[in-house]
Amino acid sequence: MAKKRPIVLRADPGDAEDFDVGPDAMERAVKSRIVRMARTGLGLSQEEFARRFKVPVGTLRDWEQARVTPPDFAVAYARVIAAMPEKVAEIVDVA
Repeated sequence: MAKKRPIVLRADPGDAEDFDVGPDAMERAVKSRIVRMARTGLGLSQEEFARRFKVPVGTLRDWEQARVTPPDFAVAYARVIAAMPEKVAEIVDVA
């Protein structure tokens, strides 16, 4: 009989891309969820979000799918994007 891994954070039933998380991956999952929620909250695909906010799409996928832990700056950037998407898009478009 296979041993079940404990679940610390259940997937958000309203987010089809979310997943259950065990204790070993908690920090990575929470940071990944913040990034994904910033994107889905704006109704953008990964490709649209990546293009609009100048994030490599492969990196965004890795962060959202918790293959890689998003660094603190990326989590902060996602929070700013969620709060002021038009302003951020305007600023990164100038650069």
